[in-house]
Amino acid sequence: MNKLDLKQPYIWLATWFCCGFLKPAPGTWGSAGALPVGLIIYGAAGLPGLGVAIVFISIIGAWAADRFNKASGLHDSGMIVIDEVAGQWIALLPALYIVGFNPLFIGLSFVLFRVFDIFKPWPVSFFDKKVSGGIGVMADDLVAGAYAALCMMGVLFYAGSG
Repeated sequence: MNKLDLKQPYIWLATWFCCGFLKPAPGTWGSAGALPVGLIIYGAAGLPGLGVAIVFISIIGAWAADRFNKASGLHDSGMIVIDEVAGQWIALLPALYIVGFNPLFIGLSFVLFRVFDIFKPWPVSFFDKKVSGGIGVMADDLVAGAYAALCMMGVLFYAGSG
């Protein structure tokens, strides 16, 4: 791995302000670091604001991940966790929409996202292995976030139907 210039903004973004440097399990640290920021965005701007933030972080994340890969000489380094940020925010959407700020369902969205991100069922695994560059880094986590969001909708539907 090449030495990284910590003065570069793409390093801070790609590692989600250094969450990606934490051990063990930097992806879990990145997801945990995403939660408070996502909840602040939701509190300030509601679901539309969080939706805009997801699109923005996905675009800027692809750029930052690509720059990080080139600077480090690695491909999809575990230190890059901005992809977890976007995926975690997607996973949060159903809980925030249906029940609002509920710590139990926010925690469950965290767990579900981590499960899909770690085990990478198809097509998460396809994007992880077959799509390169910064877009590839981001894509598998966006799909994992969508899977987690779908599961959250099922859980919330089932919990509300009793």
